[in-house]
Amino acid sequence: MCLQGFQGYGYSKDFVLNMTRINDLRKSNDCTVTLTNDPDDICSSCPNLKNDLCENEKHDEIIAKMDDEVLSQLEYKKEYNSLDLFNEVSLKFNTLKSVENICNNCKWAEKCLFYKKLK
Repeated sequence: MCLQGFQGYGYSKDFVLNMTRINDLRKSNDCTVTLTNDPDDICSSCPNLKNDLCENEKHDEIIAKMDDEVLSQLEYKKEYNSLDLFNEVSLKFNTLKSVENICNNCKWAEKCLFYKKLK
């Protein structure tokens, strides 16, 4: 969901560059995505990630909860075609009510295009 609303903001310059690269990749027809609630390719450039753990416990707890909410609506560990996955996400999470447990505590919600289009 975050990739669909990404505006170029992030935790650091490296994080933004990585997120931009991943966002570009996910738009190609031959990109595959495997869903996980472990640190992933997006997390890899986060300045809070050390030894595959988020050093910011409060932030880690919030993100894990957000991930769990999304994963409860999708097949965990399944390999998806990226375009199909993002279409499915758009269909499943298409109202403010459907994202209230995911986006309400997100620090980027007011900048996120995905969230803003639901308002």
